[in-house]
Order: sequence, then structure tokens, then C-alpha cells
Amino acid sequence: MRKISPLSFPSSLKQLEAAITSSPIIQLDDATFYRQYPSSTVQHDPANPPIFPRTTFLLPSSTSTKQYWAVIGRSNAGKTTFLEVLRGQHVCIPPTARSYPYLSSSHTALRKHGSRSPSAAIHYVGFGDQGGVLGSLGIKGAYMSARYESRKEATDFSVMDYLKGNTELNPYEKGTTEEVTSRDLKRVITELQLDKLIDMPVGNLSNGQTRRARIARALLGKPEVLLLDEPFMGLDPSTRATLSSLLFRLAETGSPRLILALRPQDPVPDWITNLVYLNPKLQIAAQGKKQKVLRMIGGKKTGRKATASLSAAGVTSPSQTDSSREPAKLGEPVVEMKNVVVKYGDREILGAWNEGSNTGGSAKLDWTVRKGERWGVFGPNGSGKTTLISLICSDHPQAYSLDIQMFGRGRLPQLGRPGISIFDIQARIGHSSPEVHAFFPRSLTIRQTIENAWAETFLGTPALTWERNEIVETALYWFQEELNPNFKSRTSGKRIDPYLEALEYRNEDWADTLHFRDVSVSSQRLLLFLRAVIKKPELVILDEAFGGMDAEVRDKCMVFLIEGTRRFSHKLESGFRDLRLKSKRIDARDEMFGVKITGLTDDQALICVSHVKEEVPEIVREWMCLPEAGEGRPVRFGRLDQPLNSDEAGWNDIWGM
Repeated sequence: MRKISPLSFPSSLKQLEAAITSSPIIQLDDATFYRQYPSSTVQHDPANPPIFPRTTFLLPSSTSTKQYWAVIGRSNAGKTTFLEVLRGQHVCIPPTARSYPYLSSSHTALRKHGSRSPSAAIHYVGFGDQGGVLGSLGIKGAYMSARYESRKEATDFSVMDYLKGNTELNPYEKGTTEEVTSRDLKRVITELQLDKLIDMPVGNLSNGQTRRARIARALLGKPEVLLLDEPFMGLDPSTRATLSSLLFRLAETGSPRLILALRPQDPVPDWITNLVYLNPKLQIAAQGKKQKVLRMIGGKKTGRKATASLSAAGVTSPSQTDSSREPAKLGEPVVEMKNVVVKYGDREILGAWNEGSNTGGSAKLDWTVRKGERWGVFGPNGSGKTTLISLICSDHPQAYSLDIQMFGRGRLPQLGRPGISIFDIQARIGHSSPEVHAFFPRSLTIRQTIENAWAETFLGTPALTWERNEIVETALYWFQEELNPNFKSRTSGKRIDPYLEALEYRNEDWADTLHFRDVSVSSQRLLLFLRAVIKKPELVILDEAFGGMDAEVRDKCMVFLIEGTRRFSHKLESGFRDLRLKSKRIDARDEMFGVKITGLTDDQALICVSHVKEEVPEIVREWMCLPEAGEGRPVRFGRLDQPLNSDEAGWNDIWGM
């Protein structure tokens, strides 16, 4: 038996406390993880590959210099999986390579016994999985328009109910969760500025309000570590800055300790000190001090290489080749709104901005969108952008009582003129949004998701023709690398007969075996984008449609929206510099598929809602910025002279900065 020297023990209670509180709260020491326990007989199981092999990571419980961590990487790099690993999920080999020394110490035992468990002490809050307000609180209506109805269902719990955990229809007399004290509740409501929202149904919250409510609920559980997955996605610049300041205040107190997961296009908050960079092979490519990691990955985090990523994806940017683009020819109106104001009781949601307005001094919204116009709709979270889109799509019940004309007809019949049905409206609109993402059935295959563009409902039977089948096939071909997680280039830059290549592709069945639920969030958003634009609707609505996409995927979608397949040169051509050869090869494949997809035409209108200028198509010229309800400021309109992605002054003018 080994003799323990007395010198190995702390000489005082203060030293003992220091030793405990300096213990790592999360420690990975040369650990490899698996989704299922690896077989002892199969050395390399393709169905259960190792994830984050030989990983070393340490999150100290306290340090002399503050450490604030963020995890960055593309949507397929496993950011969520890495956060799950930190929380104790997935199989660790060897089992002792993952430990929580601080949680098992007597220091946490004195606070509360449950904090010894990683699942209780480490809370995860994800914002990118569903991508929308609805469903992100774990509470969702039966259909999209439910959030706008005045009649409330039994499941329309208020924010206060949600914070207290009272979101069960048949709860036990004594809840199974720890009771929330009024003191903690008041503190969290004040810190996260939820005072005016506590009586509002959670389904009516804006994106930024949802973020704050979910973080508040997690804080009431008093976790030691809070993992926030993509907390800034879908937030306007002002709300993003406010949330970042709030998170910094939480991080400074160390209660809880924060770890953020960010997309490559998200700005890293200035207060973040340390980064973990993940590559698509589910490996830690770099970790350490922020500036050191950013230098190692070559500035990818800054988002300054968008044009380079277009080239890497085999796409020619329209702005690089066609700067003298003619303005679109305007046609008849597709949307006409007159004196529009939306209220729930005495609470104003849209319109009635108390002073001034867009035209003639009215305090209500007058807005017309014509064929050929490309609109950008902006405004802070909670300003009514989603409500505005719901009026256009007739998801909002008040669309029937307001003066709104869609495609020249009102919702209700008039003398000598029939009303336009919701099915007629939605058949002429292509719509992609976080709300569509939240409700879209995960059971559809990749092909069925795109074909659903010609169906009346999410699970309806699409009205397909030979030409529509060829359009779907062509879209799947051009985006197979982004949609198929098992895609592997068969040519590696070698010359290959285009007919044989297309024929080989058409013999594959990946789009019929992969389901919507099987692909990454970036690929899901891509599928919903294709579903919105593929049928050439008279009105395309992209409501934060590019949020959650990787930057390269987003840029490719932008070109597809504007040019279709005309300016695409697939990666198979990346080894050739002969433009004539490229043209022949592309034409040959188009001939094989029998159809060539074009971009937006003069017979179509575009409405884009976004908080990020890189996610606004460069063809957007008209813009409208909504003020937050109750601020007493008017709605503002303007026109852009150049694409927003290269016009910082125009972007600042829109937001009044």
C-alpha cells in the first residue's frame, strides 16, 4: 500500500476551498466518442464512426484570468454534437477520459445534490434546430395560423407559465421540478427585460423575445454551465447587440458559465476570449485564444471571403459579370395594402405608429408590391414583419377584415367579383420562413420536399408533370453536394463524358432514401428555399430563409435565385479553364435533363425579410423598415442604388444607424 505524504493534503481550509473551486468543471482527456457503443468485433463500422477522436478539452471552474468560450464551425461540423458531448451524452472511450471533477466535489454537494449530475448542472438551449419562434419553446399550435388567433387554446401558455414550468395540462399536485422562488423569478425577469411580456402567449413572441424567455427559463434551473447553440441567428443588429451584452453580464458573474456555438457568418462577440473550431470531419481543428484560432483558420470567421466561396462552389457571381443589369419591368400589383393596422385588443402589432407615415400622414400602412419589384422588408424583432407576411399569405385571420388585395382580388367576395381563396393565394406564392421550417413534416424524402411545391398542403399530393419532374431532377443535380451528406465527387477534376455523368447521376436513389430529418439544418433550409422558388410563383417570399445556411450554400442559392442554372459551373469543371468546353459540357447536361432552370423573371415579385445584409439578394432595390410598435416612429421607405452586400452606408441608412 502506497504511503501518502502529509504534504499532499492542503494545509488549511482556504487551500482546500481553492483546490476544489479550481477543479475543471468539464475535462476531456484524449477521449473518443461514438453515437452507439462500438463493437469489439468490427474495427471500422461505417454506421457508427468515431466522433471527435482523441479530443482534449478543459473548462476550468475558475481561473485568475476570465475565459469565455465559443464553438465555431459549419452546420455539418457537429457543433450541437460537441455541446452534447460536453453535457455527458454519447459514448466515451475510454469512459474515464470524460470527467467532471468540480461537479463531484463537496463544494457543489453543499449547494444542491442534483448539481453533481452533468445533465442537471449543464443545461443546453438550442436555437437553430427548429429555426423558428413556434415550437422553439417546446409548445406549438396545431397549424401555422394558430399563433394569430384571438381565441386561445388550453396550450397557449403565457410567458409567466413557461418560466414557472406550468406548461402541462395534467400536472401533478406537486411538480417534479424544483420550485421557482419568487425572488429568482423577479431577478431573471428584470435581467432579461421580460416585464412587459409575462402575460403574452409564448406563441406570439418575436425571435428576440423567444431567445430571452428561453435563456431565462434555463437560468431559473441554476445550472453551473449554460450551452447556447446559435443564439444570434435571426436577430436584428440592435437585438443581437443587446443579447450579447446580456450574455456578457451573465458570463462575468460566472453563474452560470457560458459556452456559445456560432456559425461562421456570425460575428464573434468581442468579449469571447477562447474558441474551439470544428471541421466537417467532426474533429477539433483548433482551440485556444480567440485571435490565435482566427489566424489559424485564415479569417474564415470574419465572413470576408464570400466571393471566394462562390468560386469554390463553382458559381460565377452575377455582380462580377453583369454590372449593367437593366431594371426589371414593372407589372400589375400582386399585393395591395391600404390603411392596414393589426391590433390584439388595445395592443398594436402593425401600423398605428403614432406619428408620420409612409404617405400622406396616415398612421396606417399603405404598401403596393408589383411584378418585377424586388423588396427588402426590415425592422427590429417584434416590429411586425412576420405578422405582415402572415397577412399576405392569409395565415392571419385579420387578413379577411383589412383592405388587402392579392393578385387584384380581395379575400372576401365583392359585388360582381368573387373573393380569392387561400389555396389560390398559396398556389401563387413561394414561401420559406422559420415558421414553415418549424411545421414542415420531417418524414418527407428529399425529392418529396421539393415536389411539395406543387401540393396544396404539406402532406398533399403534388400535381406533377413530366416537365416538373425534370425541374426537380435538375435542381437535385445542381445541389447534390449540398443535400447529400454522402456525396463524393467521382471525377476529381478528370475529364468525363457529360452524358455518362448525367446518366450515372440519374441512376442514383439518394433523394428517395434520405429524409428531411436526415440532413443538416443548412440542407433543410436549402430544401425549403428550393421548394419556394422552383415552381416559378408570381410572388416569392424569403422570410429569413437563409438563416441557418452555411455561407457557401447561401451564396449558391443567391445565384440560383437570380440566374437559375445559367451561370452555374459545377465543381466537375473546376479543373478546366476553357470556357467553350465548360459551355458545351453544361449544355450537354441540360439537354440530358431536358430542362434549364431560369432565375427570377419580370413576371415575378420578390419580398425578402432579413436582419443580415449578406442574406439579402443583390437584386433587392426597394426597401421598407418597420419601427417597433409603440416607439412612436413612422415606417420608412427607400430605394437602393447598389447591392446591400457592398453598400454599408445603405445598410446603415435602412436601420437608422
